[in-house]
Amino acid sequence: MKKFNVFGFAGSLRKNSYNKSLLRAALELRPENTELDIFDLQGIPLFNQDLEQQPPPEVREFKAKIKAADALLIAMPEYNYSMPGVLKNALDWGSRPYGDNAFNDKALAIMGASIGGIATARAQYHLRQSCVFLNMHVLNHPEVMVAFAQDKIDAAGRLTDEKTREFIRGMLIELAAWAQRLKR
Repeated sequence: MKKFNVFGFAGSLRKNSYNKSLLRAALELRPENTELDIFDLQGIPLFNQDLEQQPPPEVREFKAKIKAADALLIAMPEYNYSMPGVLKNALDWGSRPYGDNAFNDKALAIMGASIGGIATARAQYHLRQSCVFLNMHVLNHPEVMVAFAQDKIDAAGRLTDEKTREFIRGMLIELAAWAQRLKR
């Protein structure tokens, strides 16, 4: 059976990010035939249109991994009712220059964790708006929005909440099915 390749990254640079913890949980919970390559956006510089024809090596690597993946997984916090700047920056690099959009026609699952009560709902909806223009196909269900993350992720960064773990496992199964339906 062919391996299903998912490329994942967190819209956070924080070392002990709850969203990086969600990605590590996804790595543990992925279905048997699924590979998950997790990328750290730390080395991606700020987008500069003057460099888009000759992007830095970190950007070339990022785009190559997006293009090689069967599907994408983004874990994101919410800053000021929207997606973090580091995530928007990654979207800009990945979709430029015009005509070389690495995100084009990719299946995508989104998840996010926050210390607040509504988790990352607003940020996820803003990301979905950008996905329309980028021609990404976002998985609608299940939605994984982890509220009160400080109570569900321990000091070592392990997701301990069993219900959330089940949601992530289910989302990964659905992402594979969604990506396969899109390829038909």
